[in-house]
Amino acid sequence: MEQAMITENNRALLRGELAELPVFSHENHGRRFDTFVLEVERLSGVRDRVRVIAEERMMERLDPTAGEKVEVEGQVRSYNNRSGQGRRLIITVYAFRVEAVDGPPENEICLQGRICREPVYRRTPLGREIADVMLAVERKYGRSDYLPCILWGSLARMAADCAKGQTIWLRGRLQSRTYIKQLEEGSEERTAFEISAITADRVD
Repeated sequence: MEQAMITENNRALLRGELAELPVFSHENHGRRFDTFVLEVERLSGVRDRVRVIAEERMMERLDPTAGEKVEVEGQVRSYNNRSGQGRRLIITVYAFRVEAVDGPPENEICLQGRICREPVYRRTPLGREIADVMLAVERKYGRSDYLPCILWGSLARMAADCAKGQTIWLRGRLQSRTYIKQLEEGSEERTAFEISAITADRVD
């Protein structure tokens, strides 16, 4: 039943290691949810740390220990952090399926949504073309997830030619990166998330 809830415009498949054990997150309409960090290794050896939210009953099927290999299928979600601390836009993966597996790392994200801000096209210091795109991906009950995406090379040029409101699809990976935020009281290390596109195109 959980798999049937995954829509074609937002699919996430992750396979990696538990970097943090599940802890209680929140309760909603009588359903209890846990959260944990899944660490997924790239071919380069860099490890992306992804925050996952799953129903507590799913986690009860596992006997989680740090380093255990886990596969998660679900959707990329966003919400606004209104606490006033940390990043405002919080990116997580909402799990419809969680199970222990033994296999190579996997990080595949498939999205279709509307460009909700003018794309920002630029070149890196090494001359690579890159475009930043904020994608509004619809889900049930009239809500949308706002997901930051980056596109490279010819995909960046394609995105730069798109107007606000254009629908595009893309396939890529959910990656994390750390940066230093300068605050009045000093500096603080934070983590940002974005979907790095491997393929992408317009949808007419």
